[in-house]
Amino acid sequence: MANIYLKNNIKSRILNGHSWVYENEIEKILGDYDNGDIVDVFYNKKFVGRGYINNNSKIRVRLLTKKHETINYEWIKNKIKNAYEYRKLFFKKEKTFRLIFGEGDYFPGLIIDKFENYFVIQVNTLGIYRLKKYIIDALIELFNPDGIFEKDDEKNAKIEGFDYEERWIYKEGPELIPFEINGIKFFADTLGQKTGFFLDQRYNALKVKEMANNKTVLDGFAYTGNFGVHALMGNAKHVTFLDYSDRALYVLEHTLKINNIPKDKYELYETNTFDQLRKFDDANIYFDFVIIDPPSLAKSRKSIKNAIRGYKELNLRAMRTTKNKGLFATASCTQLVYEEEFKKIIFDAAKDNKILLKQIYKGSQCPDHPVIYNILETEYLKFYLFEIESYKI
Repeated sequence: MANIYLKNNIKSRILNGHSWVYENEIEKILGDYDNGDIVDVFYNKKFVGRGYINNNSKIRVRLLTKKHETINYEWIKNKIKNAYEYRKLFFKKEKTFRLIFGEGDYFPGLIIDKFENYFVIQVNTLGIYRLKKYIIDALIELFNPDGIFEKDDEKNAKIEGFDYEERWIYKEGPELIPFEINGIKFFADTLGQKTGFFLDQRYNALKVKEMANNKTVLDGFAYTGNFGVHALMGNAKHVTFLDYSDRALYVLEHTLKINNIPKDKYELYETNTFDQLRKFDDANIYFDFVIIDPPSLAKSRKSIKNAIRGYKELNLRAMRTTKNKGLFATASCTQLVYEEEFKKIIFDAAKDNKILLKQIYKGSQCPDHPVIYNILETEYLKFYLFEIESYKI
């Protein structure tokens, strides 16, 4: 096993528990290794942690543990078992949740979502790829699943240097995996984005359900309809769904049907939400409750300025399509746009619209996507629900 020695002037980030070691933080490496191998990390001859290494990544080492532990099948099985027991603290009856959230579970490079008794895993690093057999065997032993689908990130696979997979790797399952959250039926789409469904908004969607009674609702960037379907199950008068993906709307139609929602209660638009908001504004079409939940607008620090402009325009347009005294919900999953910056964007959009914002609810990611204070990158989701009031003269 190779030993990695950190520079004497490194920031305290790693020593305080962060799992990433960047290339420029390494002073020297003693011993031979191949990419993906397990290595030990030291600072001033003091053991810092154990993880895996990859020269193809700017994050040269990702730590799996701060202890002298052997990374083997038993270690992985116990890691997954502990993650499951943590989820059962707050999901006592629910069968669907994120089981492993990468760095949030100190298991960098791995995502596992549990949809009832099906699992969808996402491998993001070579180090995890090398441990994949242990991970699959542990899931089988612990849960006896009906099927395991692997849905890797193709871009990460190319960077990290492992074989990308998007297929059933254990048993077989449906293209659309049925499951329930908050007592509502949904599908995880094995051909869709990420692991097929965004479970991180489940508590925020429950708040939308609570507030939607007898309201006309606009669900922007709807994907497969998490917020809008919750609104309909909360007795919304009507929901308008906006999404550019015909595939997402196809899955949404199945979701609406399986929940026995009448067709006169909703309308689907295959459209760009930015553009459609502008059209509604120009046509003086307004809604009692507007919800916008766009995809991440910045993947790197170089694109933060563009992301801020995009969020400003989006929130400004969405507020304009919300009736006076109506409800407005806005979200950001862009980790690099921090909470205070996002609040300023919302305020600036409201100021330009001459709107007062009364905060009803502030949400974050669900606790099955745990935030580790020692690892800033684990906190990414912001969600706000407001009543808006115009003060135009």
